[in-house]
Amino acid sequence: MIQVGIIGGAGYTAGELIRLLINHPEAQIDFVFSTSNAGNNISKVHQDLVGALDLKFTDTVNSNVDVLFLCLGHGNSVKFLEANVFSENTKIIDLGNDFRLEADKVFDGKTFIYGLPELQREAIKNANYIANPGCFATAIQLALLPLADNNKLHSDIHINAVTGATGAGTSLSATTHYTWRDNNFSYYKPFTHQHLGEINQSVKQLQNDFSSEILFMPNRGNFSRGIFATVYTDFDGLVEDAIRLYKSYYNDAAFTFVSDDFLHLKQVVNTNKCLIHLHKHNGKLLITSVIDNLLKGASGQAVQNMNLMFGLEETTGLGLKGTYF
Repeated sequence: MIQVGIIGGAGYTAGELIRLLINHPEAQIDFVFSTSNAGNNISKVHQDLVGALDLKFTDTVNSNVDVLFLCLGHGNSVKFLEANVFSENTKIIDLGNDFRLEADKVFDGKTFIYGLPELQREAIKNANYIANPGCFATAIQLALLPLADNNKLHSDIHINAVTGATGAGTSLSATTHYTWRDNNFSYYKPFTHQHLGEINQSVKQLQNDFSSEILFMPNRGNFSRGIFATVYTDFDGLVEDAIRLYKSYYNDAAFTFVSDDFLHLKQVVNTNKCLIHLHKHNGKLLITSVIDNLLKGASGQAVQNMNLMFGLEETTGLGLKGTYF
């Protein structure tokens, strides 16, 4: 059994990891680290786990676990690894943004591989350290990779994407209170969102001459989970040509599928899937991409990466059912 440690155990992504791992046939949770909750039952925080998990949070670590998941706030993974030493045999999957960019991927002799399976599955299989992609970045990259892989991106890319409230984490702020979020809609970080760095990086990895702008407008929705992204750019060809490119690129993908029908968010919530739909209007190709931000955008993808790193079937422990109603 793969012995697992989770750091930052009280947050949304850690909760999703715990739910996945207690049902994973090849993994066992060794410890869940949370300094603010040390000694408390995990089910006191993740209350749906009452009766499913008899384990307490701890403020100590087992340095010899097989894999360590870092579910910390952005910028805190480096600090944690500087303060805690793990076995050279311990694989690490960071769900924060500390190691996603090329300039940041090497830390203390460890090289972190960008963990988007649809982009570099083979590299992930051979990696010991993974930088898990951001949630917006996952949805948007999966909308763009087939075009980049076929050298089809030669004009500006326009993106409008909406995320659920869980994308903001558990900490309270003016825009996360129920009374503000309910029956409300807003944008934030227009054209400057931090995920743009990894999106540009992946596009250029496949199409190194890409020099156009990616114009991204992130929005807050008044629902709990999910990302609905619409992307459009110039495309010289029929929509049938684009569909062939996408279905070919994702032919062997375990969780990304091209749909012939218009999409809605309930198709992917509580699953590790990404669904893609294509529509052509005059010279513009519209790509719609939908994911669950906590699963394919975070913890589900992290388990998907763990499976690849340990030589397991990619879908192991991720046979999740959606919640259409």
